[in-house]
Amino acid sequence: TFYYFVRLCLDKTLLQCVLQSRTLSGADAINALRPFYFAVHPDFFGQHPKEREVNENSLKRLNGYLENLQKPGFRSFKPTQLTFYVREREPNSSNVQESFSASGFRAVSFTLHTRDLLSTVLDILNSCSLSTEHVQSLSVNSQPHKEAKSTVNRPIKWDKTYYSFTGFKDPEEELEQAQRVETTLMSWLDDNEASAVKKLKKSLPLRKELERLKIELSHELQLSDIRWQRSWGIAHRCSQLHSLGRLVQQRPEILKNVKGRTVVFTDRSGMSAAGHIMLGTMDVHHHWTKIFERLPNYYKLQKRLLLLEDRISQLLGGIQVIYIEELQPLLTLEEYFETLNSFYNKLRDSRLPFHPRSLRGLQMILESDRYAPSLHEFGHFMIPTVCDPSALQWFIFAKAQEARENLKRKEEMMITEKELINTSTERFSLDRLYKEPSVSSAQMIDCCKRLLEESLPYLQGMHLCISHFYSVLQDGDLCIPWNWK
Repeated sequence: TFYYFVRLCLDKTLLQCVLQSRTLSGADAINALRPFYFAVHPDFFGQHPKEREVNENSLKRLNGYLENLQKPGFRSFKPTQLTFYVREREPNSSNVQESFSASGFRAVSFTLHTRDLLSTVLDILNSCSLSTEHVQSLSVNSQPHKEAKSTVNRPIKWDKTYYSFTGFKDPEEELEQAQRVETTLMSWLDDNEASAVKKLKKSLPLRKELERLKIELSHELQLSDIRWQRSWGIAHRCSQLHSLGRLVQQRPEILKNVKGRTVVFTDRSGMSAAGHIMLGTMDVHHHWTKIFERLPNYYKLQKRLLLLEDRISQLLGGIQVIYIEELQPLLTLEEYFETLNSFYNKLRDSRLPFHPRSLRGLQMILESDRYAPSLHEFGHFMIPTVCDPSALQWFIFAKAQEARENLKRKEEMMITEKELINTSTERFSLDRLYKEPSVSSAQMIDCCKRLLEESLPYLQGMHLCISHFYSVLQDGDLCIPWNWK
């Protein structure tokens, strides 16, 4: 009797799994999540590099979760916490726990712990306050029989004695336990260290190849540096350097003007506001060739841009106009020149009474997506291009002393951060310790101080990235949140 009881239970469980798998296919899930992808896609956050990076990384982890849901027999589901910046259509949301910014988006954090596509899709849409009406029609259309729909809506709930007799794990009990237990650094390293080591070992030959290519090209072209705007994998980076190497062999004459410059592989080709040569990774050699041929004209425009910055500085009492790659969107030289020129004309016409050199030693950056001036924790003023000149004058006067104090504190903080990174790297025998641009120096300092209080043998020889979430990158880098528990 017990044998038939168990057999009956297993048959019903199998039937339920089959019916649930029919509820929503992988293609249906993608269609259902279109409003979500539209709201969080990194391409829409070009003016906000920190938020763009958070969304890129969260999407990678979400896609991995969705892929695992579709693997047959996959059972190991651990709660996955995600954070997205969601583009805001209607600023007055009813969810008071969501934080809003003045830039037209809001930060949303949620944890996925569902075991089927339909529940996962609904959780994502509901967490982001997006409509779920279209999902119901998708799930109905994908079910071949009405009986299947009614079965799914009434999932079998076994008595606790069933799990005692069979030895199977109670999914409800597992879920409750997972929700109660918060992920800690030690537990996460226990679970992921082996996977990271395996990926890291596999990537070592490519890492050596990447370093070799970078050194050879930098020496041959006499470049100051070679960088990447986004966190592409090692194989992708090697491919990009091979492409540049082939162009050097085919057209060496066009590369004579790159001496002392920095090459950045990014999403589009041109010259950046910081004066770096941008090579779009989706462009062919023909586009790259045109950029190298235009370098003399770019250099002329760059001289005009520097002159424009000096003129703005003179009108504002000697305050220095700077461009910070980590904090500002990646602008082309032409775009940044137009921004500076428009701001200069407004200042010149307003004739603000700043005493010459009264603000010498202070710094400012121009932003096109703000409406009110502000002071950054690092001491530089963040000035909107549309800011009223008179309001700008009084704001700078009122915050000048605080800005000087912040600048001094920034220098001290940068020294402390560098020392802690070196100490942590040596203490844990790390191959590399770095942070994502969206992690501030204050957060990095706090993270390193707490790490140094721990004993972490797992980290020997690893590449550790300080981020906002836990993740193992495709090349074996370990990502941990700066505020780990």
